Amino acid sequence: MDSAVIPEGAFTSAIKAPRPTRWFGFMLVPDFTLLAFSSALDPLRIANQLAQHPLYGWHVVSEDGAPVVSSTGLTVGVHGKLSDIADDLPLLVCSGNSWQKNVSQKAIAKIRMRARFGAQHGGICTGAGTLARAGLLAGKRFTLHWENQPGFTESFPDLVPTQNRFEEDGTMLTCGGGSAAAEMILDRIEKDYGRDFAVLVADMCLNDPDPGGNRPQRSSLATALATRNPKLVSVVQQMYRHIEEPLLMDDLAELAGVSRRQLERHFRKFLGESPAKTYSKIRLDRGRSLLVETDMRVGEVAAATGFSSAQVFSRLYKERFGQTPYGMRKGTDADT
Repeated sequence: MDSAVIPEGAFTSAIKAPRPTRWFGFMLVPDFTLLAFSSALDPLRIANQLAQHPLYGWHVVSEDGAPVVSSTGLTVGVHGKLSDIADDLPLLVCSGNSWQKNVSQKAIAKIRMRARFGAQHGGICTGAGTLARAGLLAGKRFTLHWENQPGFTESFPDLVPTQNRFEEDGTMLTCGGGSAAAEMILDRIEKDYGRDFAVLVADMCLNDPDPGGNRPQRSSLATALATRNPKLVSVVQQMYRHIEEPLLMDDLAELAGVSRRQLERHFRKFLGESPAKTYSKIRLDRGRSLLVETDMRVGEVAAATGFSSAQVFSRLYKERFGQTPYGMRKGTDADT
């Protein structure tokens, strides 16, 4: 195991009774999200810097020990390969949008074997997808980035991620990525060394000192829509809840307690478009997510997003994104 890193810093805060160094393994998957990985790693580094003691250590690996290209195109070096690390070392899988295809069956088998020996595992950003493939999430509370949840639930219909920023369920740690990765690690630091020290680490990260894992990953729909109009927000919520079997405009208006004409006026006033247009965008965005993250055929994606046919879906998809779903799949136009 490598020695823990203890950087010099202008500000320190001694720990009276430090525990033995707590080690983490980080497995980088090709196309991993660099922001999420660094957000998880840096609080550990800062904790060591503040304490001037090896409170935490980390061993970064890839499946084969080679450097890994992140989703930014930057290449990150690693300490070794997955098979090098001890079977009892906690391992956090760091991945990105290509989580379904960038981890081999051999690596999945290795992770599954480590779990049988009692090793702790976790997922950062979309790392939960790899853990699901290894069969480690059954009966667990977990999460992954909201953008990737539709594709995940299509692949694992029996597993339901939460909308929270991070989750801890026994030995399972998962987060939605980004700043949520830092919040998850800060929570771990607070459990190890108390709130005061965790707040100091958060201050050094310029993070919220009181994050709370049960906060939702996404801002409220009211904020996202830049309006507090409750009827408009309630209609959009219903649109998100009914994607595979879309509701009629009359039904949406009735649920909001307004006439269809009032509904049209609300949408044009606050969003500058008809409710039908907003609904179509929501469903097309879900379709794009499924095309990126799953192997579903275009016709299957069309059905899963409530379109009457692959042809209708393809036409509207091109209007929204500038290319057909077949073109996005790089020449699979024969897929219908």
